[in-house]
Amino acid sequence: MKSISSGMKIKTMFSLFIGLLFFLSAYAQYPPVENDLDKKIKSFLEENENNWKDMNVPVTDGKILYDIILKNNYKSAVEIGTSTGHSAIWIAWALSKTGGKLITIEIDRDRFIQAKANFIKAGVADFIDMRLGDAHEIVPSLMGKYDFVFSDADKFWYKRYFQALDPKLVPGGCFTIRNAAVRSPGIGEFLDYVEGLDNYTTTIDKSSSSGMSVSYKKME
Repeated sequence: MKSISSGMKIKTMFSLFIGLLFFLSAYAQYPPVENDLDKKIKSFLEENENNWKDMNVPVTDGKILYDIILKNNYKSAVEIGTSTGHSAIWIAWALSKTGGKLITIEIDRDRFIQAKANFIKAGVADFIDMRLGDAHEIVPSLMGKYDFVFSDADKFWYKRYFQALDPKLVPGGCFTIRNAAVRSPGIGEFLDYVEGLDNYTTTIDKSSSSGMSVSYKKME
């Protein structure tokens, strides 16, 4: 009986240890809180982490976007496919640190309205310029220069989105997409194209649950 009890105790302690590791890993995904806005954004994301639909990015992917922007001090970002705003909140959080702003585009009115409400609740609305409409038309018409793009909309249009924004992406800028782990039609077409460009360096971030394609522009 003593050996069985000891074995159960070890098993319980091991389970608690594994649980603690998972907890610490999840907690570490969020950036450190440095001010009241950080606290508000982090609290909103944590409270709604399990409420996001499948069209929104998971926390791991949001942190990847945040880190890229912060590391490169990006200030002018475009997001294609807002959904209800999870990824945009991560991007805007990083831009709140760099003094930048995000243009985000959504075609569905209900998701657009929900995203707007989420941005206000999270405290990031001032860092976001929302556009309601068809990205097929809006993206080519965007004026100015940008240093960061996140595309998470209709996969068969990824290559065209890239071609429309490439001339507007500054050297050193970054074009990212989700779901790059599986080269499905549309995504495969985009990856084959961008990986063949001499003035871009493309890698797949495998820490992303779906594979995040990250393409840095080296020169015009």
